[in-house]
Amino acid sequence: MNIPFNKPHLTGNEVEYIVQAHTNAHLAGDGPFTKNCHDWLEGSVNSARALLTHSCTAALEMSAMLLELKEGDEVIMPSYTFVSTANAFALRGAKPVFVDIREDTLNIDERLLEAAITKNTKAIVPVHYAGVACEMDSICDLANSYNLTVIEDAAQGVMSSYKGRALGSIGGMGTYSFHETKNVISGEGGALLVNDQKYVERAEIIREKGTNRSQFFRGQVDKYTWQDLGSSFLPGEIIAAFLWAQLEHAREITDSRIGIWNNYHSLFEPYELQGLVRRPVIPEDCVHNGHMYYLILPDSVSREQVLSDLSNDGINAVFHYVPLHDAPAGKKFGTTSGTLEVTENLSARLIRLPFWIGLSGEQQEKICSSVIAAVKKQVAK
Repeated sequence: MNIPFNKPHLTGNEVEYIVQAHTNAHLAGDGPFTKNCHDWLEGSVNSARALLTHSCTAALEMSAMLLELKEGDEVIMPSYTFVSTANAFALRGAKPVFVDIREDTLNIDERLLEAAITKNTKAIVPVHYAGVACEMDSICDLANSYNLTVIEDAAQGVMSSYKGRALGSIGGMGTYSFHETKNVISGEGGALLVNDQKYVERAEIIREKGTNRSQFFRGQVDKYTWQDLGSSFLPGEIIAAFLWAQLEHAREITDSRIGIWNNYHSLFEPYELQGLVRRPVIPEDCVHNGHMYYLILPDSVSREQVLSDLSNDGINAVFHYVPLHDAPAGKKFGTTSGTLEVTENLSARLIRLPFWIGLSGEQQEKICSSVIAAVKKQVAK
């Protein structure tokens, strides 16, 4: 493709820090670079404890273990999300309960949550789609009234905020992704943000194969032993070294991406007024991070044909999630609350445009022209 969908961005110090990790003779997890990342996350997010993991999937699985979920428990979430959101809880025997999304942000519709709560509900998992915050005040108030835990899936939300609070810091726990398609990257990687102090000690134990190894290295115990169920959730120090080079420049990365996002938004504004596309919506209380730029196509337009036309123009645009409630495993392990009409409608009409630091204004203009030409070709029929 002349214009790929994604290009991983390097800040400049990644290789140097990887060499330093080797020089330090510490390549396993929880070395100096991991500590740097933990300190940065705790300081910028205002979390009681940040723990690097080898993926956001792993962080979600840790959160499910911390809730001690069992067969018959239920966890409410949107269907329009990545499979890890549901799989993490289904692995513990819990049933994902899928709720519809909002028309504007494509986030979980907070107005539908109470109807989905039963005596078996243990948690609500809002997913901050495209780095734009869910209505967290309403969600947290409802969760508190029913004594439920809120776990934020903020995989796409690094450097985004809601009413001045960093995404991932608002619920009892939050999770981040540092996959190469995200803003701040380490190839693979993630983090669990533990905001409720009662989970901190056990989170460290679960992450370290069920042992109190972290306490041992802090000198709090004279030896470490098997304390609880757990697994090996921590990443190696090379991953942390790469991530640290990214976190040092998280503000610049975010500013660059917002600039690209704003340019897309301006380019497509006249075509939204003509009814040819619908642009993303950013609520007033939300500060986003320029994670992605998507468009909603008109009902009458074939998304597959638009993507094919863009491909023929050398542009790699893509669709996004297949709703989980309609997937084979979603039907087997989950259930729905109410109709999911908005999810089904918008998921079939959404396209994501190429987005990476270095994407030029000229390339964005080409993308815009190609999208509108492809849409107009169908609308004119």
